[in-house]
Amino acid sequence: MGGDERNPAYKKDNIRLLRRHLGLTQKEFIEKFLAHGDGTATMSIATYSNLESKGGPRLNEVVLSLSEKLAVDSMVFSMNPEAFAEQIDMLLPNRANQEIIRQSSMKKGNIDQLLNRLTMYFAEQIFDKKLKKGDKIESDRVLAEKLDVGRSAVREALKVLDVMGMIDICPGQGSYISSKEENFFVIPLAWSLFLNGSQVDNILVVRNLLEIKAAELAASCTKEESLLKLHDTSHRLHKAYVQRDYKKFLEEDLDFHLCIAECSENVVIISMIQTIQNLMKHVSGSGMVDEAQLKAIYEEHQRIYGLLMARDGQGASQAMKDHLENAAKRYSYQ
Repeated sequence: MGGDERNPAYKKDNIRLLRRHLGLTQKEFIEKFLAHGDGTATMSIATYSNLESKGGPRLNEVVLSLSEKLAVDSMVFSMNPEAFAEQIDMLLPNRANQEIIRQSSMKKGNIDQLLNRLTMYFAEQIFDKKLKKGDKIESDRVLAEKLDVGRSAVREALKVLDVMGMIDICPGQGSYISSKEENFFVIPLAWSLFLNGSQVDNILVVRNLLEIKAAELAASCTKEESLLKLHDTSHRLHKAYVQRDYKKFLEEDLDFHLCIAECSENVVIISMIQTIQNLMKHVSGSGMVDEAQLKAIYEEHQRIYGLLMARDGQGASQAMKDHLENAAKRYSYQ
């Protein structure tokens, strides 16, 4: 069917395409384009929804209102939907007004929700082996149709996923799953922690569970590089303790915990512990205040290290649990 062919039957499809392109819900669309001067709607959501899906006598009322408010020829809504979708930006010459419409509807909650939906959609595709790292993903038009949202909203969400490292956007070529496909399962969790940084108590509970399990797994580590790194960090921790270098000791303390996570050889645990460490740097209140605490922390670390070297997973796990409980008494978070 030719792209220039006009047919009144296409109106309902093109109106729906326009609404989705602008990223508006049916309620928002009515408020923007189908309202009287006093702001009251000219039709109910049920009536509009029925027109959008089945058409009807009042469809022309919608077309005329849109044509007037967008300053476009009403005949464009009779175009073939495929051609309409391809030319929709050119059909709406008043870009400034178009951007205002988009921005007013793009509430933070909406974009966060769309990011979550896109992430879960791609993750399911990876689980089902329909996608793998480096594969090209569907176009923003196809994704918009599948998720029933506007293309502009999808494009903005994809840009965020690109920045987060979950996909790679190649201008003129398309978008691709990141070469590190595990990002789809690690990054959203880490991102959520930063977005909910005020929930310190909950984050600490998660951190403790991860650290305790990491210690148990680390006792079975056979990777020479990771074990050597843990040994070197433990040695630097000892040196800082002997020299009473508080600042250096605290730095090595963080590295010691991260090395244990790396020895667990679990990419999710490693990423999450590192993320929580970075987050807690911004919310921590007070740290060590005297030499007695320095000595206690050093001895607790030595015990954990000794049990790891003895390949005692249960012992290392319990020692880490004891250490974290003691740490909670030494540190305050606000």
